Amino acid sequence: MSEITEATTQGRLRRLNLIMLLPVIAVSGVYLVALDAGSWSDAVVLSLGVVAALVAFVSWAAGTLTARVAVPCLVLAAGVWLFGALVAGSGKAVFGLTIVGPLVVPRLRRHRGAAAVTLVAYVALVGAARFLLTDVDPRQVLIGYVIVPAGVTAIVTGLMFPNKQFYDVVHELEESRRHEAELAVVRERMRFASDLHDIQGHTLHVVKLKVALAQKLLHRDPGRAEQELREIRSLVGDTIAQTKELVYAQRRLNLPAELENAKNLFEAAGITVHIRRVADVDSGAGELLGQVLRETTTNILRHAQAREVRIKLSESGITIVNDGVPDKPLPELSGLAVLEQRVADNGGKLTVEQKNGRFLTTADFPSPGPEAQEAR
Repeated sequence: MSEITEATTQGRLRRLNLIMLLPVIAVSGVYLVALDAGSWSDAVVLSLGVVAALVAFVSWAAGTLTARVAVPCLVLAAGVWLFGALVAGSGKAVFGLTIVGPLVVPRLRRHRGAAAVTLVAYVALVGAARFLLTDVDPRQVLIGYVIVPAGVTAIVTGLMFPNKQFYDVVHELEESRRHEAELAVVRERMRFASDLHDIQGHTLHVVKLKVALAQKLLHRDPGRAEQELREIRSLVGDTIAQTKELVYAQRRLNLPAELENAKNLFEAAGITVHIRRVADVDSGAGELLGQVLRETTTNILRHAQAREVRIKLSESGITIVNDGVPDKPLPELSGLAVLEQRVADNGGKLTVEQKNGRFLTTADFPSPGPEAQEAR
């Protein structure tokens, strides 16, 4: 489940940010360059700041803003601001730095506060250097090159710190949910192990005692020893049959118990469950429907990032729909493939469908009930 990174909540949030904000950043950057550039050469240099902002933002949205991307973008944006303030006379050249800096600083492992102060100070000092190169009204320079650029940088950087904490919380919640789902699968395996122990544990103990007894009777009472060996053979045969039934999910299942177990497993994994009963399930169909529900529950916990599961029960059918399914094809669900044949052998039909991030599992028997199963 942890391998399906594209379906995580954090990934969806980042893609949403990319869709919503990337056009805004691009259009704003182009507009500011066109508004403030005094020549084509100035426009080219100022555009580099916009490019740095776009590259940094796309990398951040993809969760891949590493030092190899962040450092060049930060240096380029800082250089464009220096050029804009001291050469081109453009106070809006700080645009790229107000995007790149706030994206990079909160991601630092240490000294994030000092880095934020340094970023704002750099913007203010470069803007203040404009006083040395122009005779324009000092108040205009102070507002256009120092107060506004430094203020915008400080505000955006300050907002990105809680944004980083928000993504950290989302990541922790995803990890917690993944561990809960893994725990739920472990519990299911423990339940299987318990069933296996119930079948084999007692039998093996009895076989051990009977073998010891047969050894003692072998010379004193060969007839009794032979009887003990026949009983051992019969007991082992019954145990093998029961074990096969357990392995292939052919033991009689209690559908209400399986429904309650599935509900508990999903809720333990943080998945919302909606159960709708259209009618009481026919007793003849209940066993196979319970097997379908058990296998589907395991598949959801192992292969999906489900947030919601809907289960609908009718007189002779069950429908299970879950979200959180990746766009790529799921691995082969061999358990459902086996059940599909068993359902078909009993006159029913098992259907699975993956579409639009959802997985649908439906098992239906013709009404009334699977009479063929009762005749077997």
